[in-house]
Order: sequence, then C-alpha cells, then structure tokens
Amino acid sequence: MSDEHHSPDAQKLAQDCAESMYSRDMASQNLGMKITQVSPGKATLTMPVTNIMIQGHGACHGGYLFTLADSAFAFACNTYNKATVASGCTIDYMIGAREGDVLTATAVEQSRGNRTGVYDITVTNQNGHVVALFRGKSYQVRGEVIQSENDQ
Repeated sequence: MSDEHHSPDAQKLAQDCAESMYSRDMASQNLGMKITQVSPGKATLTMPVTNIMIQGHGACHGGYLFTLADSAFAFACNTYNKATVASGCTIDYMIGAREGDVLTATAVEQSRGNRTGVYDITVTNQNGHVVALFRGKSYQVRGEVIQSENDQ
C-alpha cells in the first residue's frame, strides 16, 4: 500500500465514508451490525447471532453470514469516497454459528485498480474460530459515498 493509505486525511475520509454509508444502511443496522474499525481498504464489523437468524438445523442461516461479510466488504471498498458496488463474490462456510455468538467480519483490500478491486473477508466467532471465508470483487460506479447537501 502506498503512503496515501496511512495519512491522517485518508483515515478521516475512510471514517467519514463509513459513517455516511452506515447512516443509510438499514439492513446492517437492523441486523445489529456495528462498525468497530475502518481504515483505507479495511473494515471490521460485528453482529450478534439472534434467534431470528437460526435455521432448521439449529445454526445461523448462511444468508446472515453472507450478509455480515458482504457488509464488511462494502464498507472496506467504499473508504475512498468513490461509490463502489460488488461485481461478484463467493463464500465458503467453515463451521456453524449459534444463537448468542458474536461474529466479527474483517475485510482487507487485496488489490485495487482504477475501477475494480478484490477484498478478502474473514468471519470469526467470539472464540476466534473461522466461521466463513468470503472473497468480493468490487466495481467503482459513478458518484461519491458522502452525499453533498445538494444530493439529499
């Protein structure tokens, strides 16, 4: 990573982008997700596993694990104030998560070009066990993350 990723301005921009996106992200908010860390190209989110997330085998439904990883991916790839969306992603489930678990998704930028990027997200439980591995491919679209007053 270049030095620009480590500047105070880049860190503030990343935080401002995360706050702006989170304020509009009803899906992440309603699932109890919290952003615990964000920096250029990186984001960490937590989510408690509640009873509404449990499927017929007694474990957390994979769709909720995917959603947590996808949200961490979204916050990581939107830290530069360039509107960025997913162009594709995959997930591998390692172990089940149970009601009462607190999951952490850590997203790390692996590469970022002019319009595309690759991000790896690791979902762990409160004991540090890997629950799922997710890889997201991003695509930069028109617009910015932080909406100006004229856009609102």
